[in-house]
Amino acid sequence: MSSQPISVVTGANSGIGRATAVHLASVGHDVYGTVRSVTKAEKLNAMADAAGVTVALVELDVADDASVAAGFDEIFATAGRVDHLVNNAGVGGNAVVEECPPALFDEVMNVNLNGVIRCTQAVLPQMRERGSGTIVNVTSVVGRLAALAQAPYTASKWALEGVSEQLAQEVAPFGVRVAIVEPGVTKSAIFAKNIDTPNSTGAYEVQYRRMFQMYAAGMAHATDPFEVAAVVQHAIETDSPVLRYPVSWAGPEIIAGRAALSDEDWVAMGTIASDQEYIDRFREVFGVDIST
Repeated sequence: MSSQPISVVTGANSGIGRATAVHLASVGHDVYGTVRSVTKAEKLNAMADAAGVTVALVELDVADDASVAAGFDEIFATAGRVDHLVNNAGVGGNAVVEECPPALFDEVMNVNLNGVIRCTQAVLPQMRERGSGTIVNVTSVVGRLAALAQAPYTASKWALEGVSEQLAQEVAPFGVRVAIVEPGVTKSAIFAKNIDTPNSTGAYEVQYRRMFQMYAAGMAHATDPFEVAAVVQHAIETDSPVLRYPVSWAGPEIIAGRAALSDEDWVAMGTIASDQEYIDRFREVFGVDIST
């Protein structure tokens, strides 16, 4: 059995997951990266090769009970244990509440919330019995701010924040730590894939436009995912842990700004008619420039 820390990173085939898998391997972890298809992991393999490290690939779909069970059976059979679990796998989802079919909520929640629960339940018994372990849940700035026109994504990340906070207290007596990493806009394929909107009523053009405005500005300044990976490493290894780690472009600023803003002032932002006035107010409240 390896004397090195054994870490599992879900959704390791792109973005934050890929960077985290490679980064943890580069600092001495034995890393198992879960991917939905091993045959589509060329970029992950190339990045690992370039870094001179190995990331063991495990085919696993976090949205499926049987797949998660089989994937972790494979990991335990090979590694014997899991010291650290990084729940990173996730999908986006755009829609205002009125236009979002319940099926889309179900689909996004099944990956972003239930996928985390499946993987966490797979590792917790042995962590609890051993009296050590870390579970890092990658949420989002959208887990702390109800972002416009992203109802299913927002719902899933708020739910994951709540479950993570509850879990942290539940497992603390067993020596298991929970960390919540909250990225703002980070370079990732999720944004290129997340461009659809229902817009079925035609009534919410402004809301969709302002959502894309923020992400367009963010992508121009997007944080390198290896910066998030370094935060994940810190959350795992620090002797002075905290529960939440805001990171990436606009993440800390938006979270702090929303905490300082009254609910009434937050709602009032929705009544601003002019896009330029909205951009100016966003800068005033959050200290973030979303003009493009």
